[in-house]
Amino acid sequence: MRYAICSLSVVPVRREPSDASEMTTQALFGEIFKVLERRASWSRIRLHHDGYEGWVSNKQYLEIPAEQYTTLAKEKPVYCAQSVAVCKSAQQALPILIGSRLPGFENGTFVLGDQAYTFEGHTVSGKKPKSEIVRVARGFLGAPYLWGGRSFFGIDCSGFVQMCYRLCGRSLPRDAKDQATGGEVLSFVEEAEEGDTAFFDNDQGDIVHVGIVLSDHRIIHASGQVRIDTLDQTGIYNAQVGRYTHKLRLLKREK
Repeated sequence: MRYAICSLSVVPVRREPSDASEMTTQALFGEIFKVLERRASWSRIRLHHDGYEGWVSNKQYLEIPAEQYTTLAKEKPVYCAQSVAVCKSAQQALPILIGSRLPGFENGTFVLGDQAYTFEGHTVSGKKPKSEIVRVARGFLGAPYLWGGRSFFGIDCSGFVQMCYRLCGRSLPRDAKDQATGGEVLSFVEEAEEGDTAFFDNDQGDIVHVGIVLSDHRIIHASGQVRIDTLDQTGIYNAQVGRYTHKLRLLKREK
């Protein structure tokens, strides 16, 4: 088994080993993963933080020893808490995105590979109150929708919810259908609190969308962009287009 870390700002993780293949998620700077299979140009990986699998280019990651992977897997992660920040080494000034991990971060410094970095931006670590989920979510307002995206420059609905929870020290799966399997089911919108999750299905009954509940029958979600719309027992009502855009399936409260 080989082990690796994302050493670039953001790396596409694809369904198949091809640049033309669908991007199903992204690896952010500092995230660790196992290399399950390595070919001439592509590797099939499994991300440590959510178990998601896909293909990445062999040019876009750095292999690390098994001992370092084990250490990083056990430590309490420290994340970049700004939409964009810069970490600096003697060789480069590297932009990183919110949710990027700073491996072994201590006193403003960390080491990745053979480079020592300094980071003077805002960081976050540990479990936060539920109210913080909403504050973090509002920081993504206006971020464009991007299938498979996980950053302010492009994010999908489940990646948005997962990231907001992650920055508050709470783990969720990557996809909406899997996020819907955990937590406590709520019967009515009126029971929901800020920071709860709402899931929506299609005509076939498949869960295809998720968002974070706000107060006053509102929801923040990624649909075209990260936006706030009205939420009721029917679903999401978009006042701009004058119709319901998503059909409510269930509400959940994560523990």
